[in-house]
Amino acid sequence: MSITEKAKQIKILILDVDGVLTDGGIIIDAEGKETKVFNVYDGAGIELAHRGGLLTAIISGRYSQPVEYRAKELRINKVYQNVANKVEVFNQLIAEYGIIPEQTAYIGDDIFDIPLLKLSGLSFAPATARHEVKKIVDFVTKSDGGKGAVREIVEIILKAQGKWR
Repeated sequence: MSITEKAKQIKILILDVDGVLTDGGIIIDAEGKETKVFNVYDGAGIELAHRGGLLTAIISGRYSQPVEYRAKELRINKVYQNVANKVEVFNQLIAEYGIIPEQTAYIGDDIFDIPLLKLSGLSFAPATARHEVKKIVDFVTKSDGGKGAVREIVEIILKAQGKWR
């Protein structure tokens, strides 16, 4: 099945954080406070996803207060952080929304994301993803993680669904 055909079925976009919504860098100040840099194009992409009727979720292996804040600001539907078993959370998430794996799109950049990339109906990796990830996904973005990759993916999905205008 083509990427366009797969994209037509998507109801939820699920995101990793470090290396996807950020460039993977973690800034820690002298007091131990963590800071992250998020890209405005990715934020706009999430807003466009919502306008196009897509649900959004974050499943991250780490916990970060800046992620909580940014997710709330972007009105991301579900946020799961400090997740040891991403597959378990993925299964809970789709059960809650009454959707099937083929209706999910996932973007990940590291080997920890491979199980979800394989389960999702449509899988993406940013240009800066690990080579092991790039080998197995449906599509590798031109944009780097934290530099517009999420926006690029949202455009692909919404255009396939005839919702891009």
